[in-house]
Amino acid sequence: MLEQLFGSRTRDKLLKLFLENPERQFFVRELTREINERINSVRRELDNLTKFGLLTSKQVDQKRYYQASKDFVLFDELTALIKKSKLLIEKVVAEKVKKLDGLRYLALTGRFVEDESIPTDVLLVGKISKEALKKFIGDLEKIYQKEIRYTYLTTHEFNIRKEVTDKFLYSILNSKKVILVNKIEV
Repeated sequence: MLEQLFGSRTRDKLLKLFLENPERQFFVRELTREINERINSVRRELDNLTKFGLLTSKQVDQKRYYQASKDFVLFDELTALIKKSKLLIEKVVAEKVKKLDGLRYLALTGRFVEDESIPTDVLLVGKISKEALKKFIGDLEKIYQKEIRYTYLTTHEFNIRKEVTDKFLYSILNSKKVILVNKIEV
């Protein structure tokens, strides 16, 4: 989404990665894997962002590591812009959710609420076709540019797990989450 503003898909992905993880240091090959872009475009954008002052770099052994510079004059503003862009993306996700016939419950958890300890990123409950589910998850992965861990349960499975106080289910229900659809008793 910010790709249009920043002029480059690679730069957009790098900005998101660095500004969402300001404490982390990354080396070039690690970045190419993280954002799934070609090494030459990653190197070019790292050079641009370093010259611009947004990134710092240092050589350790045979690797050059890059990190966001919190001293950069627009650091806070860019970080806020990245967070606001996520809200726009959530609106797009909400529109895609409306197209899922048979959906009774949908919660965004895990990476969506910045809690990696939660074992799934999306909990879906209802009667959804495999094709619709696959398309929805694929769309989410394109939007967020990362693999989405999801759990799909029929309403019957959900109720059985709820009755037996299933540890996995309750770890999700009792954790931080964003509920997009709630047509069942939780």
